[in-house]
Amino acid sequence: MTSGGWRIPGDKGGERVGYDVNILVCDDDREIVAAIEIYLRSEGYEVFPAYDGLAALDILAAREIHLVLMDIMMPKMNGMLTTMKIREAQNIPIIMLSAKSEDYDKVTGLNAGADDYMTKPFNPLELIARVRSQLRRYLELGSGKKEPEGQAGLYRAGGLLVDDGQKMVFLDGEQVPVTPIEFGILRFLTSNAGRVFSIDQIYEAVWRGPAYNAGNTVSVHIRRIREKIEINPKEPKYLKVVWGIGYKMEKC
Repeated sequence: MTSGGWRIPGDKGGERVGYDVNILVCDDDREIVAAIEIYLRSEGYEVFPAYDGLAALDILAAREIHLVLMDIMMPKMNGMLTTMKIREAQNIPIIMLSAKSEDYDKVTGLNAGADDYMTKPFNPLELIARVRSQLRRYLELGSGKKEPEGQAGLYRAGGLLVDDGQKMVFLDGEQVPVTPIEFGILRFLTSNAGRVFSIDQIYEAVWRGPAYNAGNTVSVHIRRIREKIEINPKEPKYLKVVWGIGYKMEKC
């Protein structure tokens, strides 16, 4: 599978094309970093290790990084603050890693700007699957490159416009800054305006993988989208919940 000269390592079809895919692994436990590095390198990824948040930011300033695996509890600068610092300048995918499994910690991590959350210890195969999923979406949607003519789509819901050709979102003519995941959710729901989708359906369509306890992940991203496109997020005009079923984009 290629996207603008990229091929996600591990995907089927063709020789590897274009550039290396660089992944930053940040965790103060060096053994965990070393183990993750082995898994990722075996899949063909370039890996840059860091052992605290400040070191991670230094690597991001010096290298082109396409995905970050970020621990939460670290010295000097923890993963939450580091994620927030990254989000000030970049939309690269961030998968948060933590020994804490409580819903509060997951929601806090997603609110800080993470795209996904995994609880330690985790299955290496699941980690690789989530990495591939995030990279597919980022390299296809996050680069801002236009698709070939004839493949672009415009999806409208009232004053909301999702431009699939430019990978941009507009509200009443003003561009709305969104992450690749937020764009994916908006594209999926707006292109199917009026239809109701369950949380699992949204997760599987946007994350392109099976839904593993996806409730918090999807709901946090929905809340962040509402904060960007709704005048009053508590009384949304566009992105509405259908209690007991899921979410839908109103046709307006």
